Amino acid sequence: MKSRFLAVFQSPLFVGLMLMSCVSLAADDGGLATLRGASIPSAAPASGDALKKAIEDAPLERDFTQQPPLVSHAIDNYPVTKNFNKCLECHSWENYRKKKATKVSQSHFQDADGKERASISPRRYFCVQCHVPQVDAKPLIANTYQRPNTR
Repeated sequence: MKSRFLAVFQSPLFVGLMLMSCVSLAADDGGLATLRGASIPSAAPASGDALKKAIEDAPLERDFTQQPPLVSHAIDNYPVTKNFNKCLECHSWENYRKKKATKVSQSHFQDADGKERASISPRRYFCVQCHVPQVDAKPLIANTYQRPNTR
């Protein structure tokens, strides 16, 4: 057993891998580096304040076909448990007119086999799996994404 353990550490391949991993992690600025040794600039920590306040205004345009609508209000105190869904107090088919809210889509009443149900399908019950609050925040990473021209 002891001789096998020493043989692994004496292996040139093992020693080479260990040296490469040490070199790739040590960047010039003391931060992280890519596998090729280029340093990765450390990002300034985001304050998070921009992410705390949802835009309580008209919903933003969707970025792609079939994107779930964004929530246009804060949902910090909107519990969704297996026994209670705060979202349905306003967005259910029974209440959406009184609350002047968007009603839950008909697609949320279909089970996995496409059969219509009388109540919301369990796979669609936890709203925040797909619907997230819209926020006024700058993108964390620059990108060149363009919305598709659907008009």
